[in-house]
Amino acid sequence: MTTQTELLEIIANGENSGVEFKRDDVRAQDLAKELVAFSNLEGGVLILGVEDNGTITGLTRDNLEEWVMNVCRDKIRPPINPFFEVLCGVKDNLDVATVRVTSGYNTHVLWHNNTNRYLIRVGSQTREASPEELERLFQQRGSIQAELRPVSGTTLANLDQRRLRNYFGEIRQQDLPKDEDAWRILLINTKVMTEEAVTVGGMLLFGLMPNRFLPHAGIDAVAFSGTVQDYNAQERTKLLGPMAPLLDKGNNLIESSIVEQALDFVQRNTRVVIETQGGRRVERPVYPPDALREAIVNALIHRDYLLTSTDIQLTVYSNRLEILSPGRLPNGITPDSMRFGTRSTRNELLKDVMRDYRYMEHMGMGVPRKIILGMREHNGSEPDLIEQDERFLVRLHA
Repeated sequence: MTTQTELLEIIANGENSGVEFKRDDVRAQDLAKELVAFSNLEGGVLILGVEDNGTITGLTRDNLEEWVMNVCRDKIRPPINPFFEVLCGVKDNLDVATVRVTSGYNTHVLWHNNTNRYLIRVGSQTREASPEELERLFQQRGSIQAELRPVSGTTLANLDQRRLRNYFGEIRQQDLPKDEDAWRILLINTKVMTEEAVTVGGMLLFGLMPNRFLPHAGIDAVAFSGTVQDYNAQERTKLLGPMAPLLDKGNNLIESSIVEQALDFVQRNTRVVIETQGGRRVERPVYPPDALREAIVNALIHRDYLLTSTDIQLTVYSNRLEILSPGRLPNGITPDSMRFGTRSTRNELLKDVMRDYRYMEHMGMGVPRKIILGMREHNGSEPDLIEQDERFLVRLHA
């Protein structure tokens, strides 16, 4: 429920990504357009009886609630069920109605003139989604899995046979194929390949040179001596390579994955803390290894691989460490829900394989158990989990 004071404050602040004003004689398709765009973003409120400039003109339409609900059923696919509310006498005895929608689990469309229109909210404007925006929208709603797309120009020869044999033979404990055709059948059935090519997930996990085909597959790592970025970085490098390590029969590391590369980068660019325990000098790392590993693996597994213009960014400062992952959180997950162990991922293949390598918790409790609890026990700090537009930030404090 919205109070009159709250509503007047919303109106005074003007239209934005989550607020739209309309007269109540708005056309049905225009009402549906705004509600579709809200639902395809993070939800919002449409206020009826208010001009674009915030002037309250009041309600005039008979049976307004019934009309709104019919629009949401007839003009929107799949239909949405908004929260409708009329506030009486908001100003000068004029009534105003609010129509609230939440972020949908489905991708909604405006259905008008026998045509579907996919709409999104950009600032205070509603517009049709570009092909790239629509693709990402479907992925956020779980309708598209970028990791299962074929990577053009790739074949079985672009995968590291050593890592494949290690994974299927040692980690999964299954009989290895005898020839190339049998390998193709196995890899197609495990979604490492399609009939045409290696999948994005397969290339990320087992590729000989993943960045040759997926330039955004690496980690941009930089370390600064102070608390802010400057031109004199201690070290700046791009970490490249597959996500799957190469192990021996005793599960000892033979060849690093990109995860170990990131851990090594942090280790050589952070100091060792000296403590006294029971009269003895004890060295401990600035960041607990389990928390650090979990944060790095989560960034690799959960990032949005449809965003091809940027890598994961790993930044070390003297007082903190930040891991910035491209893409919004998937499937309605929020930073708060992550703290309680909510389980959801956009890249199931990556998650399953990395879990097989024991890089992550089986119960989806890595964030609360390893990152949050691990940092509390290590130095009493609280890690930051922040969603920033099309990026997700994990910050660990030294």
